[in-house]
Amino acid sequence: MKSVVIHAEGSVRVEERPAPQIQDADDVLVRIVCSGLCGSDIPRIFAKGAHYYPITLGHEFSGYVEATGDQVADLAPGDAVACVPLLPCFTCPECEKGYFSLCKQYQFVGSRSEGGNAEFIVVKRANLYRLPAAMPIEDGAFIEPITVGLHAFHLAKGCEGKNVVIVGAGTIGLLAMQCAQALGARSVTAIDINEDKLTLAASLGATQVFNSKTLSAAGILAGLQENRFDQLILETAGAPQTVSLAIDIAGPRAQVALVGTLHQDLTLSAATFGQILRKELTLLGSWMNYSAPWPGVEWETAARLLTEKKLQLAPLIAHIGDSESFAQAIQSLNGSPMQGKILLRLS
Repeated sequence: MKSVVIHAEGSVRVEERPAPQIQDADDVLVRIVCSGLCGSDIPRIFAKGAHYYPITLGHEFSGYVEATGDQVADLAPGDAVACVPLLPCFTCPECEKGYFSLCKQYQFVGSRSEGGNAEFIVVKRANLYRLPAAMPIEDGAFIEPITVGLHAFHLAKGCEGKNVVIVGAGTIGLLAMQCAQALGARSVTAIDINEDKLTLAASLGATQVFNSKTLSAAGILAGLQENRFDQLILETAGAPQTVSLAIDIAGPRAQVALVGTLHQDLTLSAATFGQILRKELTLLGSWMNYSAPWPGVEWETAARLLTEKKLQLAPLIAHIGDSESFAQAIQSLNGSPMQGKILLRLS
């Protein structure tokens, strides 16, 4: 089978590899249709951040069941499925409480094991979410990134009636923004330093947008005055300056959900730290995208919103193509962030 393989020197190659085989009773063989590149994959490719090399990445994928192990009774060949990449142990104290994202003994598809950037993959039954019949199979590759923002909403006890502010209008941020709209947010604001992304956010229905490169925190705060109460802020950019910005622009007793992963140390000024106290902010750490019962309400909500066509996905896609063009698109990043989702589409 064709597989997009990453080597330690940062090279992206399309290689012929043996098709995986079912080994255990709870295994499922899946024929991949669509697989997306995640921002977290970029350091695995270009900064020697993978657990081993060579490796086939890919944890945002959808496809069809080809075969199942003897103990899998609720899936059959031809069923459409999406990857649920985390495999918690299900037995530790965290898992017993339903805190699956916090399991310390987890495995992860496309990171700690081979992923979906290939024609076939074998995963455990727990790593698959059955897709509704009405959903286009390609949309299933977006469920995992959609659930990232939905998990933050879950931790914040929902976004209905709240003034939602998205700091970072990348793929995760724009998906979260659309979910907030669909789930009844009172207003949705997008903040970024890229004018093209802000234009896209506005076209997708943002109530208002702010460019934090040309506008100070005080200026943004002034623009948010009408919607300064009942705020839920999602920081999705994962940069020290955007974390500080999220705190500085927050309204009284706002919830600030920290979603983006930092790759640099964060130092808060005394004034910014003081805002947490003086405005009585609630800081929420949001890690991955799972809750009980497994894999969680986030996955059910994502599938429902996609089936009801509440989310626009096409404007978020920068590239879609076969194995060779997918590998070329990844290689051309040369370690830089994506400016839109890069997708592998297999026949």
